[in-house]
Formats: sequence, structure tokens, C-alpha cells
Amino acid sequence: MYDAYGLLIEGEWRTAENGGRQEVFSPVTETAVGSVPAAAEADIDAALQAADRAFGPWSKTAAWDRAAVLRKAADRIRERNGEIARLMSTETGKPLAEAAAEVNAAADQFEWYGEEAKRVYGQLIPGRNAEERLSVSYQPVGPSLSLSAWNFPALLPARKIAAALAAGCSVIARPASEAPGSCLAIGQALIDAGLPAGALSILTGPAVPMVGQLIASPVIRKVSLTGSVPVGKEILRQCAEGIKKVTLELGGHAPVIVHADFDPLAAAEKLAATKFRNCGQVCISPSRFYVHRSICAAFEERFAAYAKSLVVGDGLREGVTTGPLIRRRALDGALRLIENAVEEGARLVAGGGRPNGLNNGHFLEPTVLAGVPDKALIMSQEPFAPVAPIAAFEDFDDVVARANATPFGLASYVFTHDSALAAETADALEAGMVGINETLLATAEAPFGGTKESGFGREGGSLGILDYLTPKYIRHRLVPGGIHAV
Repeated sequence: MYDAYGLLIEGEWRTAENGGRQEVFSPVTETAVGSVPAAAEADIDAALQAADRAFGPWSKTAAWDRAAVLRKAADRIRERNGEIARLMSTETGKPLAEAAAEVNAAADQFEWYGEEAKRVYGQLIPGRNAEERLSVSYQPVGPSLSLSAWNFPALLPARKIAAALAAGCSVIARPASEAPGSCLAIGQALIDAGLPAGALSILTGPAVPMVGQLIASPVIRKVSLTGSVPVGKEILRQCAEGIKKVTLELGGHAPVIVHADFDPLAAAEKLAATKFRNCGQVCISPSRFYVHRSICAAFEERFAAYAKSLVVGDGLREGVTTGPLIRRRALDGALRLIENAVEEGARLVAGGGRPNGLNNGHFLEPTVLAGVPDKALIMSQEPFAPVAPIAAFEDFDDVVARANATPFGLASYVFTHDSALAAETADALEAGMVGINETLLATAEAPFGGTKESGFGREGGSLGILDYLTPKYIRHRLVPGGIHAV
């Protein structure tokens, strides 16, 4: 399945120096779908040298020329949507329609940042006297390392690679071992768009010791990670040794507050569709539902009905709406959270176990739990699975405190038609992103990121490119005596 690819170094696809390979397994069949090279130390060194050599020329390439390459890459990605989506679905099991939408979203990143490359504006500051000129300019930070997760294997690397290249940085990307194919396809699109050799390298293989070797290198000046909180903390520790710039987009456990004035049926439909997208494996997935007691019963009933209407199976098959979890450990963890919630007094109103007839694969029925107490583990531990816990509330201050009671702060959601109440709730929630009557937050033109243990820095939008730039302040005193002096 990966015959056209390999390790991308100096604009060429290569095998690993020692011939090593790493298998990629399907979560649908639990069997290998192919293998990719496992980069050896020599391959990692070669990628670092390539990124170092390419940085100077690429950083000096005119912004309009960088933009042209990124726009062409966006076009190539869109032209190959069907091919990339099928590859992604084979690796992850996600429905083809979701995979195709993600490929288009990845292309949007390259289109957006192609334009943003032209808009890295500096600043002129009025001096205190006529003989001074104060200015600020932005320069690319240097070769960057992109570390992305498996749940959105095209969009996540696209956010990082597009922003870095737009800023003038060279990039080394390491896609997730579970689903490397989409990132490899993006690499080919950039090659075909005319990206200079070395400006992008892609390394596949085990994260350890590869990532440590890359971060330890003085060549790498910026690291961007999308991953779990424990991994983020370890990456941050490693980056501290070299004082490297870091962007971290880590885990979340997004609360939803549905106020009494909102239609519970409409809220349930919209939230259920978002919750069960990508089998619940979305970092900003709504994952704790606090619904006003006066409308909670109707909300639960409609949410459960939606869950029961979903079709679980292989995402490559027509009619399937919900694929598998990525690995057995994730499935076992979700089942434990469901069991614990029921033991603590929650009511199981939909799903709760393995689907009938799907004995292979990491499949779980879309599950809805009602009356979930705060002490249930699922209210403090991110399920990252198609499991929705619902709890009632009555008091505003109480529900905000419950919503903010985790160490996470990535996304939150509010449903109300009262604009003042919406603003008050959004302001009170501790999150980097808030959706008001809306659940699809990610878009190329808006900043994406969190607070607290969900990380820092932003990807996407005009803020996203700033994490790949460093400001340079210049104070210029005009000294008499130049060639025009009398």
C-alpha cells in the first residue's frame, strides 16, 4: 500500500539505511495493511542535514513564490482526494465521507497559509525624537519538527507543515505510526508543486529513539506536537534542554452546557452528530454534557435515538457511519469507563458494548449514559471514544464550576438563545476555544489551541504562523556625518 513512498529526504523517497520496516495495522481487521521504512540513526541525521541546508535558501525565497508552491500543493491534494481518503480509511477505519472531508480540510490549510505567507507584517514604532527609527520585523525561527497524531492523519500534519513552510522554515515531519499514509501523500503533493528538495523531510518508524534524537539536534529550533498530555510533558522537558520554541495541542475533555431556553431536540441532534464523528476520537469532541434539568429528559431521549441509528463497521463500506477505535487498548479503556459509570449510578440508555456480528476489529457501540454523577471516572478522564455522559444541572455557578473541574482546557460548548447568557458562560469557561450554538470549531482561518494542560500556542489562522517566526526589534539612530552631510 505504501509502494510509492518511503522516507522523504532531499526530495526523494528512500528506504531505511539499514532496511528496517514498521508494519501498519488496520483497526478493522487487526491485520497488517502494509509497512513503511523505520528510519535509522543515519536516516535521521540525513534529514537533519537536509533541513539545515534547505532552511537558508527557503527562508530567503520571496513570500509570493512560497505562496505559489503552497497553493499548487493545495490543488494537488484536492485532485487526489479520493486516493488519499481511501488510504486514510484503510489505516484508521473512518468512514470515507469523513476521510474525504478531512483531505479537503488539509488542502485548505495550504491554501490559507499560501496567502498568509504574504501577510507577515512588521511594525514601525514612533521614536522619541526625530533621529530615531524603531521597527520590528519577523524572521523564520529555523528548521522545525512536526509531530502529529493518528486521529486526523492529513489535517494535523497539514496545519504544521503549511504554517512552517509559509513562514520560511524547513520542516521534518514524523506522522503517527498508526496512519502515516496521508502525510506521505501530502509530501508527494508538495514535491509535485515544486517545493525545493530538503525543505520538507518525512520520517517514519518508532517514535523512540527517533524523536529524542531530532529534538536534541541543534538544527531543530521549533517543535509542534499534537498528542496526549503525558507525551506533551515529555516533549516539553526535552525541548527545555535546547530552549526550543514549542507548540503543544494536547488532550481535552470538552464540557457542553445546554441552557433551559434552547430546544433540547435540536441540541441533541447537533451534539450527537459531533460527538460520534470519527468514533469519538476527536480532541475537541464534546465529551461531558451538562443539560438544564427542565429539558434533560428530552435531550437524553433524542441523543440515545441518534446513537442507535448509527451504523458501525468498516469505513470503506457504503452506509457505515461509525468506524472502529484505533487500538484494542482504547476499546478496553472505554469499556472500563462505561462499567465504572454504571457502577456509580449512571443509566445506560444506548449502546454499552461490542456490536453484534463484529468479532474482529476495535468496534464499540455508540454509547449514551444518563444521570452520570461527577464522581464517575468518565467525568474527569477523557474517553476519546463514542461514549457520551449526560448530567443535569440547575444553578449557573455550579455548572460552570463542574465544567472547569478538570485540568484540561481545549474546547467548550454553550447552547442558548440568550446572547447575554451566552457571553457570560463563554467568558467563564476555561478553554482556548468556545462554540456557541456551534460544534465545528476547526477551520483554516481560525486559531486552534488550548489552555491549562491542553497546551499552548496556536495553529491555524493568522496567529498560527507566528509560532514559526521570531520578532526582531531594531532601534536605528540616524547619526550625522553620512554622505549627504554638509
